[in-house]
Amino acid sequence: VQLQASGGGSVQAGDSLRVSCAASERAFGRYNMGWFRQAPGKEREFVCGYSKSGGLNTWCADSVKGRFTLSRDTALNTMYLQMNNLKPEDTAVYFCAAGLGPTGLLRQSSTYKTWGQGTQVTVSS
Repeated sequence: VQLQASGGGSVQAGDSLRVSCAASERAFGRYNMGWFRQAPGKEREFVCGYSKSGGLNTWCADSVKGRFTLSRDTALNTMYLQMNNLKPEDTAVYFCAAGLGPTGLLRQSSTYKTWGQGTQVTVSS
């Protein structure tokens, strides 16, 4: 599978953005699909994801719960991360990823084999 991320940009605090990740083949139900982000000088961290066996259930990091929503269009093999009430600390490069690791390790970046190219999200105060 190949992944193409898009939709980043520069916004003000409190604004919204939606980033997209298009897969080259059927991905949902086959792969764990996740969004990660990496800020300068920090480690890559899990944002939200679908497990390969979890159906439509989504999992998100506590830092984004209530602000970020994960959704998907199965027919388009695309998942979306809607980010509302953005904060300066959300500034990072956002990556989507696909992996075949255990569903219990959905949040661990080391279990993902395929990564999209990343899209920059910058939030200014």
